[in-house]
Formats: sequence, C-alpha cells, structure tokens
Amino acid sequence: MRDYKISYNILKSSLEEKGIEVNKVEKRLKTLKIETPSWGYADSGTRFAIFKQKNAAKKVKEKIQDAAEVHKLTGICPSIALHIPWDITDDWDALLEYSLSLGIRPGAVNPNLFQDPDYKLGSLCHPDEKVRKKAINHVLECIDIAKTLKSKDISLWLADGTNYPGQDDMRERKHRLEESLKEIYKNLEKDMRLLIEYKFFEPAFYHTDIADWGMAYNLCTKLGDQAMVLVDLGHHPLSTNIEQIVAYLLDEEKLGGFHFNNKKYADDDLTVGSINPYEFFLIFNELVSAKDNGIKANIAYMIDQCHNLKPKIEEMIQSVENIQKTYAKALIVDRKSLRKFQQNEDIIMAEKVLTEAFETDIKPLLFKVREEMGVPLNPLEFFRESGYINKLKRE
Repeated sequence: MRDYKISYNILKSSLEEKGIEVNKVEKRLKTLKIETPSWGYADSGTRFAIFKQKNAAKKVKEKIQDAAEVHKLTGICPSIALHIPWDITDDWDALLEYSLSLGIRPGAVNPNLFQDPDYKLGSLCHPDEKVRKKAINHVLECIDIAKTLKSKDISLWLADGTNYPGQDDMRERKHRLEESLKEIYKNLEKDMRLLIEYKFFEPAFYHTDIADWGMAYNLCTKLGDQAMVLVDLGHHPLSTNIEQIVAYLLDEEKLGGFHFNNKKYADDDLTVGSINPYEFFLIFNELVSAKDNGIKANIAYMIDQCHNLKPKIEEMIQSVENIQKTYAKALIVDRKSLRKFQQNEDIIMAEKVLTEAFETDIKPLLFKVREEMGVPLNPLEFFRESGYINKLKRE
C-alpha cells in the first residue's frame, strides 16, 4: 500500500485529462462526515434471538469509546447518534464532557416510540390521548437532552400503524399524528431540526402511518422549514428507485438525512454497499450532482446498522470505508461529458460515463487522502492488528 503513489499519479493524470480537479475531490473527501450509531456497538439481534458478542459495549460510555476508535482510524466519524432510553444517563453534562475528551461529539438524538408496552397500538397516533401525550413528552425529553448535548437533530422513526383492517381509522390516525408533531415541532430551538423517517411496513403489516417519502415530505411541509425528510436505504419496497427520491427531495430542499445500510428483501442491517453497490453509487451520484449544480443541503449522514453477526467495530469500519469509496467514485464522474451526452441524446455514452466512474479503482486516491489526514491507509487491517479488542477483553 505504501507504493500506491505511482498508481495515484496515473489515476490523477487520467482524471485531470477529463477536466476533473483532483485537489477539489480530495478536499471534499476530507470534509465528509459520517455519524455512527451507539446501538451499532451494543448487543442486538434479529426478531428471533439476540446473538451476544463478548466485546460488545454495554454502557453508553463504552459505546462512545468504540465510536472514538472508529473515528481515530477513519478520520471522518466525529459524532455518535444516541438512542433514548438505551443511552440514558443521570448526568448529561458529564457525558458531553467525556465524549468531547475522546474527540467525539453527541449527534442525533433518537426517541424510542416502539418498545414501551403502552405503544402496542401506536404512540403519536394512538387512539388514547394519554398514550399520545406520553409519547409527545418522551420526544420533548429528547429535545431537552439534545439541547444539553448541543445536538441539533432529533431523528424520529415511528413504528405506528395497524395490523388488521378496521383496527383503527386511517384518517383519524393521520390527524392525531399531525397534531402530535405540531406539539413537538414548536418546542424545537431555532437551530434544531426534526428529521422524519418513513418505512413502508413493519412492525405494522396492514398499514404504517408514515409509509413512504411522500407522506414524510407532506408532514415536513406542513410543519415548517425545521422539519426534513430522513431517507433510510433499507426502508423501501424492492425495486424502488431510491436515487429518484433523493433527487426529488434535494430539488425540494427537504432532504435532511440519510441512514446508511443495505437490504436483500426487507428491513435493513446489512452492511451498506454489500448487496447492490451500483445502486448505492447512483444515490451518491445524485447527491454530488445536486451540490455541483449549486443546491445547498445540510444532510446528516449516519450509519444505521445493528451488527448482529459480524464483529461490531469491524463492520462499522467496513461500512465507513464503503461509504467513503462510493462517495469518491461519485466525485470523479465526468459531469461535463455526461451533460454533453445527455443533451445530444446519446444514451449509451451517457451511461458509459457513470459506469466508468463506478468501475474505477479509487483506492490510490483514498490512500492519498488518508495519509494526508494522518489515519491508517487500511483502517480495518490496522484495527485488527492494533490490540484494541484484547484491551477490551482485559477491561
């Protein structure tokens, strides 16, 4: 790997011949920020069982410690998303101080509106006003926690829905949801955001109350500028054109966040980019294209994976590397040629521009960036040799 510079110079020369400013590509790679989730470092499982790992973090400080290790090795993961009450503590100021001492800041705060027995028939959409009030108060508690931690995003995934026809009135549930969200929204500080996630099924199997991006977008539009849509890559029906959703929300200035993961059939939790890397590339292509066209978007990038089978920290690093690699490939798309071929109605050559970028061996460029950032050229390999896991065992 230390001999990558010859390959780097060849790649740089090839890209510059196409008019791509490699220095700008490298600068954008260095400024990429990916948030890792606290729950990705802890024990988790499928719907059938929890498969415990000996070195999984149990307390919130242990999760922050693991997140700090991932950031140290990658240089692009400076924050950790927290889940309440999974990460509850009796001293948030002390937790903030501890986090910052490790070079990590608290990121998005995620309310839990799906595990309490009272939420069996819903939370913000529940028929019982007392249950709705309980759910609202929990989100307001999370907003207060976010204020203390100087976090700016409340990430809201709603498990609400019904399992049987006739179980509840869909329009009434819509009205309850809108009223609940209005109560939450008015308690945000001016520099905070409410990121609204959607999911087309599960755990409700007849209907979910925020089933797709259009419903989330409609809610955000009604609430105001501080409400944004959060796209989870695993929360779509098969064959959904996610890149079109991304392009649409970017153009409407309503894309607030991404939860990175991957799926084969349903839900998420597979390593991002592990199933259909070309689709992932096309999503990033839209993100880069929008920025190049002057669309300004404050997008929170976060991994949302429960690492059930793979070693947790290793899969987190693997996910970060896959994101960074895919972003780099999107950055080297020859957009000038792409635009020319599109205008000339040359479908074959336009597609070829994208596939050439996707098939490019981008590793020399990533090695150069990592070396300049002072992180290992191969973070995963370095981690395996670092002794960090043995240190956890001793502790």
